[in-house]
Amino acid sequence: MFEGIKNKFSNLFKKLPAGSEIIRRDEVESTITNILLEADVDYDTAQNITQRLDRKIVKSGRKIEMELVKEYLKETINEVLGEIPPADDILNVSKKPYVILFLGINGTGKTTTISKVANYLRKNGRRVVLAASDTFRAGAIEQISILGSNLGVNVIKHTAGSDPSAVAFDAIEHAKARDIDYVLVDSAGRMQTNKNLIDEMKKIKRVAKPDLTVMVLDSMIGQDAYNQAEVFMNEIKFDSVVLTKLDTDARGGAVLTIVHQLKKPVLFLGTGQGFDDLIKFDANWYIDKIIP
Repeated sequence: MFEGIKNKFSNLFKKLPAGSEIIRRDEVESTITNILLEADVDYDTAQNITQRLDRKIVKSGRKIEMELVKEYLKETINEVLGEIPPADDILNVSKKPYVILFLGINGTGKTTTISKVANYLRKNGRRVVLAASDTFRAGAIEQISILGSNLGVNVIKHTAGSDPSAVAFDAIEHAKARDIDYVLVDSAGRMQTNKNLIDEMKKIKRVAKPDLTVMVLDSMIGQDAYNQAEVFMNEIKFDSVVLTKLDTDARGGAVLTIVHQLKKPVLFLGTGQGFDDLIKFDANWYIDKIIP
């Protein structure tokens, strides 16, 4: 996980023995900027990080030890991540049923993520129902039905092509009648530029009135993940992000771009296909993973 950025930072900080010094601060800045860009951090975010880092380095004069650069870099990334309040703790909510709407285009792992979140909630003693509100994609209703069955979670569904908002509404009413804690609502995932999709998502939000709206993004697609999120953010609004497929060769920079540019926290990281392959995001854990 995060092997690309981790290896590059590891190589950087192994270049010189302990106690060795760097004379040129600009060399440190340009090297770290390049590492961040190659790790799918967008340019503005990479510049922001290196400029903050340079302000810390300049206090040390023209010479600085590599270990101190590493320490300053960790502090800087922690500052960037810490500027956004952490994602809501979905285990501790005051409302019942607590409704979570999941957004994301096809292929991001949205439906699989819903099943992982359902598993996470159930393992912590919560009762969950799923709403199969992706009624247009071939096989979507079947997919979430199979996942729900494997988890032992009820799935509220209508026939293919039916109104997605009606499915969400019925799932919420089902939860109210049975004192169920959470309703997790799937949604259609055609391309984010499709006006019909955007209008459909807006209608689901009006009807379901979700307590939390989560954007599911594929960490493998780099800058495109931010572009997708930006469209949804402008049109529909969401509260937090789940990044998927971090078990592959994802370069790791999407986390920084999402937090810095969209000003939204990361809720979970998806690390595989299994129900348990979900990590609650923690800034310190992330920093230790990318800067060994």
